[in-house]
Amino acid sequence: MRQHHRTPRLLGTLLLVAAAGFSVAGSAPAAAAKTASPLGQVVPAPASVDPGGSPYRITRDTRIRVDDSREVRQVGEYLAGILRPSTGYRLPVASQGGGGIRLRLGERSLGDEGYRLDSGRNGVTITAAAPAGLFHGVQTLRQLLPAAVEKNSVQPGPWLVAGGTIKDTPRYGYRGAMLDVSRHFFDVGQVKRYIDELALYKVNKLHLHLSDDQGWRIALDDWPRLTTYGGSTQVGGGRGGFYTKAQYTEIVRYAASRHLEVVPEIDMPGHTNAALASYAELNCDGTAPPLYTGTDVGFSSLCVGKPVTYDFVDDVIRELAALTPGRYLHIGGDEAHSTSHADYVAFMDKVQPVVAKYGKTVIGWHQLTGATPAKGALAQYWGLDDTSAAEKAQVVKAAQNGTGLVLSPADRIYLDMKYTADTPLGQDWAGLVEVRRAYDWDPGTYLAGAPGASIRGVEAPLWTETIVTGADIDYMVFPRLPGVAELGWSPASTHDWDTYKVRLAAQGPRWEARGIRYYRSPQVPWPGA
Repeated sequence: MRQHHRTPRLLGTLLLVAAAGFSVAGSAPAAAAKTASPLGQVVPAPASVDPGGSPYRITRDTRIRVDDSREVRQVGEYLAGILRPSTGYRLPVASQGGGGIRLRLGERSLGDEGYRLDSGRNGVTITAAAPAGLFHGVQTLRQLLPAAVEKNSVQPGPWLVAGGTIKDTPRYGYRGAMLDVSRHFFDVGQVKRYIDELALYKVNKLHLHLSDDQGWRIALDDWPRLTTYGGSTQVGGGRGGFYTKAQYTEIVRYAASRHLEVVPEIDMPGHTNAALASYAELNCDGTAPPLYTGTDVGFSSLCVGKPVTYDFVDDVIRELAALTPGRYLHIGGDEAHSTSHADYVAFMDKVQPVVAKYGKTVIGWHQLTGATPAKGALAQYWGLDDTSAAEKAQVVKAAQNGTGLVLSPADRIYLDMKYTADTPLGQDWAGLVEVRRAYDWDPGTYLAGAPGASIRGVEAPLWTETIVTGADIDYMVFPRLPGVAELGWSPASTHDWDTYKVRLAAQGPRWEARGIRYYRSPQVPWPGA
């Protein structure tokens, strides 16, 4: 995991239209229309785009109309919070009135996350079957406005939304990103910022790697030294940190407000030195090792033969499950090099039922397929293009037997891999991962022999051995994350590097407006480059 660790033609046509100034029959005058982003220049690529007609102009008289429900109103207030600073308009949110921007529930055929966006001279309407779909539609609406809409100060406008219709549903239900808060700790504010960045691209899972050799980051009542001692440091020996239960709950609630589900991970039986250092009884010899601040892997293991190990695991899973309303709980399971295969299998056979006992579904790294994955479990594949045929076959066999797969190939979408040999941050054990490499693969065909239905989605992990600040996160995540998000959301038929890189380039000014420092890949035709 770490050191060993409506069609492309339509989209292309829309981009040509963009270059020509988006002049269509019945549209606003060309000078004004040039400032309206065409419907196809969106990331992730929508499933269906039908451009045409006049654009809608947001003015000081615009209202945001919502269904009379708390969840829809929350999406409306979120949208108003995005638009007010840059437009300077009041944009009242109300359930009465006409025109303006309309958020409404309906269109059940779009599923829980799909949406329809209709734009014309008289207004913009986003329709969805559920609030999550409305929220995703709002992210598309943001991209249809000038990049300056993302700024926190009043900008001149005009605020035009191109005319036409988008119908959009996700390809996969699991579209995730992982943040390792164990190697280096990131506080609640930094995690919230990351959540907001993920939400821009319709990511719906935040996987938090809460424990490892270098630090334990979630406070639990029954084992308090896990954080007071085990969470006291981090890679390099700096001050660590941890989340109280209230802070973790705050992260979970904030993620839910952006329609992301938090997937917590407690890695075991390996990657457990922080726990072993905190409680001597968890070690087979009864002796606690020192805290660890290096970056080696595979040297630690819970004592599989001790009953106290399972008391510990039960307590940890029970408390964490009670704090986590989402469906999943990740139990790690990778790089358990100091655990024998027999012990590993025995451990997973005992631990997976504990997860089910507390109402959660197991996710584990793909080494879990070397044991017997529980019914309904997901295996997260982090192998490489050239991972051995035998290891891939083990994963494929599990998939054929019903185990779902989340794809995180390390030499494709590990966001901590260097872009080039000169990248100042990151690692290169899985190879160098430029923007095109992160985008130019198909999850549906990546593991030959895995049933299409077994692929539940994709997840981009960010390990933080070399990542220390929020600016570091931004630099390694952007511009690769939007491509991963597109792989998870967009139909395979839209996949095309040459059109994608143009759409991606248009995101650069948006990131700059938000204060995101990103890697200006020479593979992307950034504006002004």
